[in-house]
Amino acid sequence: MREPPRGATRLPLAVAIAVVSVVVTAAASAALAPGFTTWGAPVSVESIPGTSSEVNTAFQDGCPIVSPDGLSLYMASNRPGGLGGLDLWVATRASRTAAFGAPVNMGAPVNSTADDFCPSPMEDGWFFFVSTRPGGCGDADIYITHPAGRGWWQRVHPGCKVTSVGQEASPYLLTQKSGRVLLYFSSNRPGGFALDAGPPDHDLYVSPLTLFGFAPAQLVPGLNTAQNDVRPNLRSDGLEIVFDSDRPGTLGGPDLYGATRAKVTDPWSAPANLGAPINSPAGESRASLSWDGTSLYFGSTRPGVEGAADIFVATRGRTG
Repeated sequence: MREPPRGATRLPLAVAIAVVSVVVTAAASAALAPGFTTWGAPVSVESIPGTSSEVNTAFQDGCPIVSPDGLSLYMASNRPGGLGGLDLWVATRASRTAAFGAPVNMGAPVNSTADDFCPSPMEDGWFFFVSTRPGGCGDADIYITHPAGRGWWQRVHPGCKVTSVGQEASPYLLTQKSGRVLLYFSSNRPGGFALDAGPPDHDLYVSPLTLFGFAPAQLVPGLNTAQNDVRPNLRSDGLEIVFDSDRPGTLGGPDLYGATRAKVTDPWSAPANLGAPINSPAGESRASLSWDGTSLYFGSTRPGVEGAADIFVATRGRTG
């Protein structure tokens, strides 16, 4: 087994314990999550009154996700002012109903001169992200950190049982009421869902957390195809998952898909295309759900974006 990257440590026991403490329109109808209305039309985050005009730029802006308290919007961007390549940025607001201010670069040790992306803020301050910095197990690896004083705690590498020689993306830590903790993510590692004639496609994986760290990752049953299924994100109760895929039946480029289940121990429903207007003939990627499940943030290259890609948000109501 390869050693963890320099400057990082394997997930120690104390950290483990702390973490524990079809037709598109028809598919869109099938994607309706129990307890929620259908998604409204997405809008550029910048179009929300009072939001900073610096959220979306003439560069690549994507990988959006809101913190559990709803007060911070994290994103990846290659805009000027970073450390190099894609960097992680965060925009904050005073309340859940307020507008987001100008994004601020998260700085080192979270960002590096390599690409840093797929931010995933979790409960209790734990922060997951992906980086191509040197010394990992492969192309892009998952890292974990936590706020410490005015900065960030030394980043932790979960080890090569979780990461691989391939590209990992969009880590999400699901803590079930039973106390079981599962790390969802995507990877294009060899030995995925289907045999590949060319470069390996991306699949969705899950890794359970034990007192000795994360166990070897396994394919998520019922969600993968022979195409690219990538960048998963879950609702906080674990009953809904969203991801992007270029499987047959999209509106153009990669589309956003969703699946649900009645209990966390149940199998996932068949993934359904979220349909228009969430998806478009362009590419949609890295969808994420707000902690209460009423907002969906994602990146899109649809016409009208300011740069290579912009951040959009759609909302829905509750039915119960």
